[in-house]
Amino acid sequence: MRLQQFSPPIQPEIVRALQDIGIKTDTDLLLSDDSTSIFRRLPSDVGISLLDFRRAVAEVAALASATPECGERLLEAEEQRQEDVFANNMTLGVPDVDALLGNFSPPRIVELSGDSGSGKTALALQLALRHLSRVDDSSVLWVDSTSDFSPERVSLMLEQMGGTHSPNILERLQVSMAFDIEAVHEVLETLRQSMGTGSSYSGSPVTRLIVIDSITPLVGPMLSATSSQGHAIMTTFMRQLRAFADSFSLTVIVINTSTKILPRNPEAAFDTTRKPALGPSFTFMTDETLWLSRRPSEDPEEDEETAVHVVEVLRSRTTRSKTWARFKITTGLLVGL
Repeated sequence: MRLQQFSPPIQPEIVRALQDIGIKTDTDLLLSDDSTSIFRRLPSDVGISLLDFRRAVAEVAALASATPECGERLLEAEEQRQEDVFANNMTLGVPDVDALLGNFSPPRIVELSGDSGSGKTALALQLALRHLSRVDDSSVLWVDSTSDFSPERVSLMLEQMGGTHSPNILERLQVSMAFDIEAVHEVLETLRQSMGTGSSYSGSPVTRLIVIDSITPLVGPMLSATSSQGHAIMTTFMRQLRAFADSFSLTVIVINTSTKILPRNPEAAFDTTRKPALGPSFTFMTDETLWLSRRPSEDPEEDEETAVHVVEVLRSRTTRSKTWARFKITTGLLVGL
């Protein structure tokens, strides 16, 4: 930092005298030579005593140094943060659904796939809001690739969740628009830099959950049966997400759409002619693939409030596949049956 930029300011006559001999920054003053040698280089008519000069150097050193921290307090803060992150705070509050994966705690990458209206975004939002309401120093990054994110929906869900919530939950839910894979890379790189240079003890919220809603329009148009370039881009991106999740202890939710398969999807527990989009290899780039569906009903008056939804584990590295749980979506929230 330049010497004239310090606050409170250094004596102007000392700053001018140092600039005359090429000492312009705190680094120049503190590291180029010892204070006595620098003092001897000052013009004789400056009128500054050696004692005053050493006091000025000490003042610059104090202003330029980092705030001291007690190691024991840092250790206690880290242990508490680990308890907050790895305790059962990454849950939906729907016991049967939470039991499928044993909660969503990091580090992991989870794919949510299904048709429109199956509950994918509702599940991801509920997971994010419950986490933010239970961990005050955590934040969530929501990458919106479809312009469908609704702040009104978030506010309604918070009202329906009830209880006492931190007043800054909405501030800690960070939403970024990204309509191509390069834009997502830029968003993640910005986050990487902030997390790499930041401190868990600075008081700033630490990102613990990333939601990409949805990944399909980002990589789907690049996939082709005649070229491997799109598949290579998708694979590279998912590997980077994996490294990101492991390095910073994150849960990453990637929302995927569905496509048709005939005569039926052999991986699903229930008969369906739908399967996750982006091809079979994408499923193996995540830790778990959850398939969400809205079950057919013979009741012609069934609406969203009464419809039964099913979430099933198509594939998992940590738990059993072909397990499932039922839920309903009532006033925007997932509830068990």
